[in-house]
Parts: sequence; C-alpha cells; structure tokens
Amino acid sequence: MKIFENGLNLDISGILSLIVPIGIKIILLILAFILFVPIGKRIITKSLQKAGKNEKLSPSRVKTLEKLLVNVFGYVMIFVFIVMLFAIFAIPIGPLLAGAGIIGLAIGFGAQGLVSDIVTGFFILLERQIEIDDYVTTAGYDGIVEEVGLRTTKIRSFDGTLNFIPNREIIGVANHSRGNMRALVDLTVKYDENVNEAITILEKVCEEFQSDERYKEGPNVLGVQSLGTNDLVLRVVGQTENGLQWACERDMRKRIKEEFDQANLQIPFPQQVFIQENK
Repeated sequence: MKIFENGLNLDISGILSLIVPIGIKIILLILAFILFVPIGKRIITKSLQKAGKNEKLSPSRVKTLEKLLVNVFGYVMIFVFIVMLFAIFAIPIGPLLAGAGIIGLAIGFGAQGLVSDIVTGFFILLERQIEIDDYVTTAGYDGIVEEVGLRTTKIRSFDGTLNFIPNREIIGVANHSRGNMRALVDLTVKYDENVNEAITILEKVCEEFQSDERYKEGPNVLGVQSLGTNDLVLRVVGQTENGLQWACERDMRKRIKEEFDQANLQIPFPQQVFIQENK
C-alpha cells in the first residue's frame, strides 16, 4: 500500500512537474500577446500619421491604410500565437502546414470568390478608388465608406445601415468626394409671372452667397433652362466645398423663397435639386 502511495505520489509529482512549466509558458505567452498587440497597433497608427504628414497624404488615405494594416497585423499575431502555442506543447507544425496545404488545395476551387475579393480589394486600394469617409455609390449601395479591407468593404447608408460588400461585387464606383461638388437648383416659374423680375431676384440671392466661404465658385444664374407646358425652369449653379453642398442648397432655397414671397412671385411646384460631381 505504501509502495502504491509512493508510486502515486511520484506520478502526481511527475505530472505536476510537466504541467506547471507548460502552464507558466502559456500564461506568459498570453500576457505577451495582450501587451504587444496594442503596442503594435499604436506603433502602426503613429507611423502612418507621421508618414502622412511627411508624404502629404490625405487624412482619408491615412485612415484607410491604418485600418487595413491594423487588421493584417491582428491576423499575423493570431498566427504567431498559434504557432508558439504548438511549440509549447512540442507539436510539430510542419506536418500540420503540409496537411493544411493539401486541404487548401482541395477547397481552392470552391474559394474562387474569396480569391476574387482579395485581388479586387488589392487593386481598389492600389488605385485609390475609394477611401474611408468618401461618399460613394457602388454595388447598389449609397453612403459613406467606413472601412476598406482586402476582402470586404463597409459602407454606411444615410439611414444608418452598415453594408458589408464583398469586393468582387464592387464594379463601377461613383466617388462623390473627389474635388468640389456642383449644386444645381432648378426653379419652376409660371408663364404669367414676370420672368425678368424672377431672374433679378435670383441674381440678388446669388450675390449674397458669393461671399460665402463654402462656395468655391459662384453661384450664378444661368437663366431659362427649359420650357414646360405650364411653366418654365430657371437654373442656378455653384460649386461648393465637398460635403457642404446640401447645407448650401438648403440655405439658398430658403433665401429664394423669402425673396419671392416679398415680390409676390409664386413657385408652383417644389424646386428640384440635382448634385453632380465636378469633373
């Protein structure tokens, strides 16, 4: 009985002598992972910000590269963590990688979409088609870009919906955030109204907004744009700083309405506003 107990004690002590060092190594590995990952991400962020100032990169370009590199860094660190964990347990990684290569080859034909996503995402980033904070229309979605990755792109619609779009579906991108934007205000006026007086009022309103810093050019009255069955259309056009065109249009519509009310000129239908990208 004593021999059994002594043997049992020897077995337990032997097991503990194996488990304790492994447990300590795992704890140290986890602590190193927890400490090093945030530091690495911070280094990436600061390095990109410094490079952006030196190379005069746009803030959106810096944000795009920052999120991409942080994601790639995270994946690499997870891979390193798994490899080191296998090394602690003395599990050979070579046969596992060989097996993974065979499995990857077997499922490769079914992962063509994933490969297409990565290749398309690479060229999107390389050609700078879209960047974070850009207002774009693509793949049937319209909104602000929140993240551009190698596999998917995130676009936030104006109603708050976050859309995850596979990069292979991004075919034809309308980027509304490159350069100044052009605001066209079409105003309908009845034929029995004084057209010359209406144009004079529009010119007065345009002169007020020409001193507005939000406008980069104009606004100016183009004159009669079209003749309808019961009314005619007057057009006002101006180029504004990107992202501020909607506020400028709202302010202009308000001033036009106030001036028309004072002159007793009627607007038969709500004015239509079209935004086109400055080319």
